[in-house]
Amino acid sequence: QVQLVESGGGLVQAGGSLRLSCAASGRTFSGYTVGWFRQAPGKDREFVATISWTSGMTDYADSVKGRFTISRDNAKNTVLLQMNSLESEDTAVYYCAARNRWYPSRSLNDYANWGQGTQVTVSS
Repeated sequence: QVQLVESGGGLVQAGGSLRLSCAASGRTFSGYTVGWFRQAPGKDREFVATISWTSGMTDYADSVKGRFTISRDNAKNTVLLQMNSLESEDTAVYYCAARNRWYPSRSLNDYANWGQGTQVTVSS
């Protein structure tokens, strides 16, 4: 089973950028799909982006398309989420999740492994 550790969150002004990292331990991401989700106060956890480690196929929520980029670093066994043009609505706890399938999914229920989350706060 893969364990996940997120890093890279913080406080940034609107229009700024942050890069989140999701590192795996226990095994590699080979054969997995890795997704990013977020949860704002008082709201449900929602899909942000996902990537298939095997195929490189990606998918994004409409709200972040064109601003966020998900990628993989094979050498470091890490998935990155580059977030540009951040808006106050992006403020949330961001979670990394992994599922033992090669094809991506937007559904939270399809991901069995979750990290502890990292806070992203965008000030307006």
